[in-house]
Amino acid sequence: MLIPILIIIAVLVVGLLGYAATRPGTLVVSRTASINTPPEKVYAIVADFHRWAEWSPYEVRDPAMKRTLSGAAQGLGAVYEWDGNQAVGAGRMEIIDAPAPSRLTMKLDFLRPFEGHNRAEYTFTPTAAGGTQVTWTMTDPSPFVQKLMGVFIDMDNMIGRDFATGLANLKALAEK
Repeated sequence: MLIPILIIIAVLVVGLLGYAATRPGTLVVSRTASINTPPEKVYAIVADFHRWAEWSPYEVRDPAMKRTLSGAAQGLGAVYEWDGNQAVGAGRMEIIDAPAPSRLTMKLDFLRPFEGHNRAEYTFTPTAAGGTQVTWTMTDPSPFVQKLMGVFIDMDNMIGRDFATGLANLKALAEK
């Protein structure tokens, strides 16, 4: 009786590992919002790390978080480093591409609670009504362990909720 149970467990484990191996090699999370303000205004808010406390969904998770801003005052070369509680961890982001007012690309390095090296991009597309369609996208290489975790945790939903909240905050701020 024990041998058939062990065989079933082994087949399930091999099946799970095989399924995880077929998952995409990159996690992409993206959310979009329409903001009734021209791209220049929305771009200026996102490109200035000094203003992130006004809209970023991560800022409220640890009011005592230590923030260090360096590099350029805003846009290309601006750097934001943080060190906070377990909810926000620690890391660094740097704006590495910044063609105003259409796009901002950031190198995003998480140090803890898990190490990760991602890319975040904001695109600002003008609308016919004079507003902006803002898309916030993060791409993350997915090694096998992350693919396996993705079988059990819906990262798109988890991170996507934060992006949707941040975009709603950005909309409220930009439309003031």
